[in-house]
Amino acid sequence: MSGNRIRVAKDKADLVKALVASAETTGPFQTYADAIAFAAAMGAKKKKRSPLGIVAKREPGPIALEIFVSRGYDVIMKLLAIAQKKEAKILSAFDARAEEERIHIFEEYANGGLEILRDEFVGAVDYTERLLLILSNQRLNEEVSEGDFDLSRFL
Repeated sequence: MSGNRIRVAKDKADLVKALVASAETTGPFQTYADAIAFAAAMGAKKKKRSPLGIVAKREPGPIALEIFVSRGYDVIMKLLAIAQKKEAKILSAFDARAEEERIHIFEEYANGGLEILRDEFVGAVDYTERLLLILSNQRLNEEVSEGDFDLSRFL
């Protein structure tokens, strides 16, 4: 298993690097952890979970779990795991196998989300702009229940 590190599929490594702002890119995210957490949320939203296959060894290499915890993304990992497994013992802080399974689930949702983003970014020059369009489109496509008052109509 991945131990206490979050891995990225080798075929998605360039995409993850492009999503992070650096001297060479103007990506929308500050860190690899931010990009991967967003991708995992996207994968979960679209119900796309994909095995990693070959794992990237170089940049971005496996990222320490502590980085995700320090940014609050451990909550996303736990939510995805409990939604997938539907049993409380997956949340155990004292069970190493449960932690490995949470990481595995998170990695697969992130990989699925990266596949979705890769398909959405085909032909895009600026990933930030395209990402804003994706999010805006998602917001506009969400249905508002009949009893709710939707303020977005005024935007």
